[in-house]
Amino acid sequence: MHRRRTGLRSAWVLGAALAAFTMASATMPVAASAAAATSAPTWAKRGTVISVYSGPYGRMLVVGSGKFKGYSLYAITSDYDHHYGCTTTIMTVLGYHGSCTGPSDDAHAEWPAITTVGKPVAGAGVSQSWLGEVYRKHVGWQVTYAGHPLYLFDNRPHQVTGQGFDEPSLPPWHGVWWVVSPAGNYQPWAETLATMKVGARTVLAAVMNTVTGPVDFPVYSYSNDSLSSSACYGACARAWPPLLTTGYPVRKGGVYAKYVSVIGRSDGTLQVSYDGQPLYLFASEKLVVSGKHLVAKGSGNGIWLDGGKFSLVSP
Repeated sequence: MHRRRTGLRSAWVLGAALAAFTMASATMPVAASAAAATSAPTWAKRGTVISVYSGPYGRMLVVGSGKFKGYSLYAITSDYDHHYGCTTTIMTVLGYHGSCTGPSDDAHAEWPAITTVGKPVAGAGVSQSWLGEVYRKHVGWQVTYAGHPLYLFDNRPHQVTGQGFDEPSLPPWHGVWWVVSPAGNYQPWAETLATMKVGARTVLAAVMNTVTGPVDFPVYSYSNDSLSSSACYGACARAWPPLLTTGYPVRKGGVYAKYVSVIGRSDGTLQVSYDGQPLYLFASEKLVVSGKHLVAKGSGNGIWLDGGKFSLVSP
């Protein structure tokens, strides 16, 4: 059990009654709000250093100074400009109160922001010009890299336990979490393709992490795409995160190797394709509780965007 996720994760996992999950309208207590807004961690003296570490998914950003030195840094696909998928809104889950993010040392935040006082500092292999900071109420000055706000998750330095978390609706962060490369891109794992049932139909799926463990998420094709070329960028890619990979996907039963390939995207990342069709996840995928597990419902099937339709993929 992760130190930061013990309370909120336990509440979700124990709750087959996730229907009791409500968003609280109250904000953080005044004292906590004031502290977060006006003070910075005492360990950040000259601006937080961001460094590079060669981890299990390749070269990735880590904290390079202070209390969280060596901790992996994550970004979520639903953060952009000054819109945040991961917010400080307090949630009530089976009596437990917590938020997606907060200051770096916030024990009630699932994904605490890495904050700084002063300009963040680039360690070896990190681009200083891509480092920045953004002020967020109840958080402080959060470090950004290539525009991605950066977050913590793990218990100890050089752990990577937050990789590949897909949180479209439970919790509703509407995005996928990845570590970040020194080139400023999401640094995913080598995806695992599987099959699953949506109603009576067998469809292609990707195995992603959730608060209850690995879950098969249906993947989608987009009719605006041409053969082995994606047309989904910007707002489209936030609503429909591309199924990214850093290697040739692992295949489980029912997935045909001859149809699996990888294409390059214009941002330098690699996307999984199947029979020439680039694959996507749905950022608002509906999840329901079955026993102690989450089940994805394939709720993105048939949705239109920019004149194109997203559809489930048959293996």
